[in-house]
Amino acid sequence: VTYPEAIHWLYELRLFGSKLGLENTRQLATHAGNPHDQLNIIHVAGTNGKGSVCAMLESIYRRAGYKTGLFTSPHLVSFRERIQINRELVPEADVVNLTECMQALLRHFPADRPPTFFEVVTVMALEQFARKKCDVVLLETGLGGRLDATNIVTPIASVITSIALDHQQHLGETLSEIATEKAGIIKPRVPVFSAVHQPESNEVIRKVAVQNKSQLKFVETEATTCLVGKHQRQNAALAQTTVRA
Repeated sequence: VTYPEAIHWLYELRLFGSKLGLENTRQLATHAGNPHDQLNIIHVAGTNGKGSVCAMLESIYRRAGYKTGLFTSPHLVSFRERIQINRELVPEADVVNLTECMQALLRHFPADRPPTFFEVVTVMALEQFARKKCDVVLLETGLGGRLDATNIVTPIASVITSIALDHQQHLGETLSEIATEKAGIIKPRVPVFSAVHQPESNEVIRKVAVQNKSQLKFVETEATTCLVGKHQRQNAALAQTTVRA
């Protein structure tokens, strides 16, 4: 398999599954040996800012000497942007190897219910990070949180950047409904950090955190950054608070 052939095969996978849920991703990860169980993961969700917060967290940990894994989407130019280690794009040869691994694992699935593109790429990323023994992984959700393929993980921290009306056809028509989907990344006794400001969204996040006995910190400050915009100062404060906890 060549790199162009691997990319073509990945793009031929379905974008959306026939039914929502984590079953396919969990099954695929199980066949791969559950690579996420070997990783220290910070799971980041939110309508806006999650890519920026992931990048900030990655920079902080890498500069402190940790080997970082970064999983974000979508990519801008190259598929390889989605999976990075110490800010270096995944090599083409590794994409080929990971794709061949996934092709073999997909034989375990019925023809009418194969994993989607994002489910496969999520497990590819987790496998790559485990193979390369990353110290910390910054994992960005694709869509929502509760039913997102990345939500098979149990992280060391959950981060919710912001809540706004977006993807209503998938996540709900109100801020509270969307907040419920984003708060779905909260896991039992895993600390949660949030820069969400709307009272109705905060109430949802607080309720889910209490149900999971998870310590919750709302970050309302701003941090100094060279990036332009109040939202980036808030993102920087959220990243700094998460690291310091």
